[in-house]
Amino acid sequence: MAQNKQHNKVVLATRFSALGDVAMTIPALYDACTSNPDATIVMLTRRSMTGLFVNRPDNLIIEGVNLDDYKGIAGMWRLMGEMVTRHGITAYADLHDVLRTKLLRIAARLKGIPTAHIDKGRSEKKRLTRRAHKVMLPLTNSVDRYRATLAAVGLAAEPRFVGLFDGRPSDPTAYAAITPPRQPGETWIGIAPFAKHEGKIYPPSLMEQVVRELSGRTGTTVFLFGGGPYEQKILGEWARKYPSTISLAGKRYGFDVEMALFRDLDAMITMDSANMHMAALAGSPVIAVWGATHPYCGFSGWHIPDDRNIQLPIPCRPCSVFGNKPCLTGDYRCMTSIKPNYITDKVDEIIAKRHNS
Repeated sequence: MAQNKQHNKVVLATRFSALGDVAMTIPALYDACTSNPDATIVMLTRRSMTGLFVNRPDNLIIEGVNLDDYKGIAGMWRLMGEMVTRHGITAYADLHDVLRTKLLRIAARLKGIPTAHIDKGRSEKKRLTRRAHKVMLPLTNSVDRYRATLAAVGLAAEPRFVGLFDGRPSDPTAYAAITPPRQPGETWIGIAPFAKHEGKIYPPSLMEQVVRELSGRTGTTVFLFGGGPYEQKILGEWARKYPSTISLAGKRYGFDVEMALFRDLDAMITMDSANMHMAALAGSPVIAVWGATHPYCGFSGWHIPDDRNIQLPIPCRPCSVFGNKPCLTGDYRCMTSIKPNYITDKVDEIIAKRHNS
């Protein structure tokens, strides 16, 4: 029988991709759990993403799934059946609204389970990203869209989330395999210079200038974050060329280890990427570099102040929601026109404020 039968309300929530979008569910889910202690939320996501949910509330259960095991209509029917049997699901909050989750909604309704799904604001995003006559207004942030979806199934919540570590430093032993303990007065800076699409990547030749400048400073350690083979190659070369520079690319320490390190950084430079969201949720002072995309689309990092979003007022921006469309001018001037010192000056500003506080 369901392991949560002591709770009257057991809500299934789903978000399968992408990594940054799954990370953005965290404030909404954690607040829904703490505001509704007599309810249970079962968060269903890809197995590879379950490690994101560090320091989660006791009434949040994370279920990881390999979607290849649940293909088509029959697969989604079976998956919903398994969740109902295992947890006693009483409502379903679809935080994704794609074909798979639409099928899950149908399965839930056929089982008599009420459902709600996210309003992605697709028409608003089209007006914001179209080539001409853009409507340049900030759209609802995805976290708030997730909150509204959870509220629609009875999980209204007070916005209390302050970060995965509740504003406290992390445990240095969590990342002891990456770096020795910080020395008194030492500055730690993280850089995650890549993203999924070219329109969201600051040119590596320019970012290398940022790495060279920051790593050359006395008492500064630079941590480089990345994933695939190309990123491992570039970041490995930078780590060999520049002093006090450590590449974590491809090391697979795990989300919990990397987010513990994020928490204790003095500054974190990212693109519009999953690392932006994870670092912001961990409580790192994030500097986000934006190109083809724009914070107005609703995907800005958790509580990143506007002045830490580095971007240029180029008329064609934003040209897409996800940065996956070809550049209209062919030269990605929205990124190439950002000078490296814009970024290093912002780092200096953040570190000065931290040291003076």
